[in-house]
Amino acid sequence: MIQFSPENNTPVIVVGLMSGTSLDGIDAAVVRITGSGLQSQVELLHYYNIPYDSSIRGKLKELCSEGHSSSSGVCSMNAYLGARFADAATEAVREAGLSMDDIHFISSHGQTIWHIPEGEAGNPYSVPSSLQIGDLSVIAKHTGKMVVGDFRTADMAVGGQGAPLAPYGDFILFRHEHIGRLLQNIGGIGNCSAIPAGADATEVLAFDTGPGNMVMDETVQVLSEGRLTYDEGGRWAAQGKADEGLVAEMMSHVYFQTVPPKSTGRELFGKAYAAWYLEKARVRNLSDADTVATATAFTAHSIVDSYKRYVFPVCEIQEVIVSGGGAHNAELLRILAAMLPEQKIMTSAQLGFHDDAKEAVIFAVLGNDFMHGIPNNLPAATGAQRPTVMGKLAFP
Repeated sequence: MIQFSPENNTPVIVVGLMSGTSLDGIDAAVVRITGSGLQSQVELLHYYNIPYDSSIRGKLKELCSEGHSSSSGVCSMNAYLGARFADAATEAVREAGLSMDDIHFISSHGQTIWHIPEGEAGNPYSVPSSLQIGDLSVIAKHTGKMVVGDFRTADMAVGGQGAPLAPYGDFILFRHEHIGRLLQNIGGIGNCSAIPAGADATEVLAFDTGPGNMVMDETVQVLSEGRLTYDEGGRWAAQGKADEGLVAEMMSHVYFQTVPPKSTGRELFGKAYAAWYLEKARVRNLSDADTVATATAFTAHSIVDSYKRYVFPVCEIQEVIVSGGGAHNAELLRILAAMLPEQKIMTSAQLGFHDDAKEAVIFAVLGNDFMHGIPNNLPAATGAQRPTVMGKLAFP
């Protein structure tokens, strides 16, 4: 077995696994990594995705809801998803033309079920915590490979929010000596990493901007009576007109006035929030197209408002690089470009990086640094008191 140490620059091949808050499926990235830490050289060899069917997606939504979740459901789904993650890794390796003998280890983010960045005041048992399922031992036993995972809790143990974690990888993959870049991932939740030109790790500003696809997707599913799970290409939204008054009301949510570091999830912007929004749209007699357009405009406004409040006053940005499912929503990108005329809006694919693979790749990088014993959080993003090594290891 390869010896993992900062001095050993032998390339490793890693499978990074990611299932995000969109609950749309499992992303698997087969990645070659040379070196470690900020000197890591990363090459995506293959990207693979297993979409969740409507049944699994529905079960996961229940488990992400206080009113419908159960201990037995979370327990069982933890093992079930572990097996599905193993399937994704195995198929990704096969499609890459490799065998598991070529893989050094697997690194899995897991599926977030609940995220508590701050404890509840007055409740001594409510402490900052986060739960990701998709059992590491199940993945390890099914694939025959060591598996790194459960990253967030280590950051929270040293005072961080356990999120966002992608900025560490964004800094390694996308920093530029002469161009200020803002990496905007739009999954279920939106998160951004602002990297000034020539920045070091302490100068990165990163946080969750709010809902990404989450409210849009739920809106589309309800309005289509389950026939659609998302607005493909933003075409439905493009047929409507956003209700700016309702967008302004949605932007009054306290999350957008909260100063970074900050993180969020389905706890704030999940099914209950979407139901509230849809009732507001119904009272205003919005057409279905206008309702989808308003949800899309809300996501765009939440992103741009975050930049204007917290990024642009302290960081000069020339490029905004969008990744995740939102990178395929042409209407969302159009609105962002109209609202940000001084920045170049592009997708990670335009830099040769698959739009959907970025976060799976980043978790491969986080796992690689864990194996080297290198701190892999970014305190400037999470609010942690110090850098720390995040992750736990399961053996096959």
